[in-house]
Amino acid sequence: MTDAATASAEKELKLRQRVKNRKPKFVRSESWRYKRLRESWRRPRGLDNKMRRRIKGWPPTVNAGYRGPKVARGLHPSGYKEILVHNVEELKKVDPKTQAIRIAHTVGKRNRAKILVDARKKKIIILNLKEVKEVVEVEEKALEEEKATEERAKTEKPKRKRQKKREGRTEKQ
Repeated sequence: MTDAATASAEKELKLRQRVKNRKPKFVRSESWRYKRLRESWRRPRGLDNKMRRRIKGWPPTVNAGYRGPKVARGLHPSGYKEILVHNVEELKKVDPKTQAIRIAHTVGKRNRAKILVDARKKKIIILNLKEVKEVVEVEEKALEEEKATEERAKTEKPKRKRQKKREGRTEKQ
């Protein structure tokens, strides 16, 4: 990222962190009372539910007022805006200064390797790069081997049919 973009992204991320620190931890209604209920948030819908009615002493519920700052929404912790990529064509729309890509989980190994090679050429940051390093190396080796075999095929003269037949007889005997 450029200096100005980096500075603004860092500022936005710090603001998001400050807002997040002031936000309460939203818990499921009466999850502290029953072992079978996890703390993961569920909206209280009961007719007499104290949380839904916002009675004093009960935990707060999720509301629009707790939303994060608009400038920091959709930003990855690295400061880049995340873009989901499914194929090589979608890489053309990515701005490497402000955006980073995340390769979709439905993309296969071959297309993933092509995306990685193109992204490296364009110096685009890839957010989910962990398991694919060896695949790119294998793909690059395969491309080099294909080029080498094509070059050999161009330089070698094609053999005549009689020569092939003679070679076949000697191999069988």
